[in-house]
Amino acid sequence: MGPYPGTVATPWSLTIDCASPSTLAGFWAEALGYAPAPPPPGWSSWDAWFDDHDVPVDERGDGAFLHDPAGVAPAISFLRVPEDKIVKNRMHLDLAVGGGRHVAWDERRRRVVTEVERLVALGATVLAEVPADRPDHVTMADPEGNEFDVL
Repeated sequence: MGPYPGTVATPWSLTIDCASPSTLAGFWAEALGYAPAPPPPGWSSWDAWFDDHDVPVDERGDGAFLHDPAGVAPAISFLRVPEDKIVKNRMHLDLAVGGGRHVAWDERRRRVVTEVERLVALGATVLAEVPADRPDHVTMADPEGNEFDVL
């Protein structure tokens, strides 16, 4: 049982520290099919919410927020931090576009390659194909260097 009455799991979202929240949110919105999050219920805009919560104008670009338009997947927040990324992620996203191991390797590979090409056009970079001899997945980095896999 989750921490809230009637829930099975704990509600959660993903937060990504970054240098440019709007740029990274734009990349991940395109990569995942997400959209900018609407303002919280009761506010007509994010600026209205910021005004009501006394958020200074010069801090309003310090975050960007995405949601799954279908309401199924978790929300994602991007928060500006002063430090650069310096080490490999210990947690990463897997974009499961290939369909799983029950799909023939040639078809999985075609799907993965197509998605990798799309993501490169959006600003991602290829880091490695794993394993190199018959790739099961491709490790990539988003525009700020955060690793993720396409499988």
